[in-house]
Amino acid sequence: MFAIVKTGAKQYKVQKDAVLAVEKLAGKAGDKVSLKEVVLLGDKVGAPFVKGASVEAEIIRQTRGEKVIVFKKTRRHGYKRKNGHKQDLTLIKILEIKG
Repeated sequence: MFAIVKTGAKQYKVQKDAVLAVEKLAGKAGDKVSLKEVVLLGDKVGAPFVKGASVEAEIIRQTRGEKVIVFKKTRRHGYKRKNGHKQDLTLIKILEIKG
């Protein structure tokens, strides 16, 4: 069985024992989290979410994503700016899909 959950303004397809990198969630390694915004569960489609459905997950660790370079330039005006950004991420393992 699979489900589609919404977290951090993104949607993820999850299955039992899957490991995902999602936008930062509050908690430490080993903490359990419950994702309640389930958009699709098997053949049930939510409007907007499936009632009574949730996905239980465990936080593996807090980490950061790859560096993204932001470069701005205006031609013929001597304007150049270079900046970098790393997104805070949380690695989670899906323990159970309740529906």
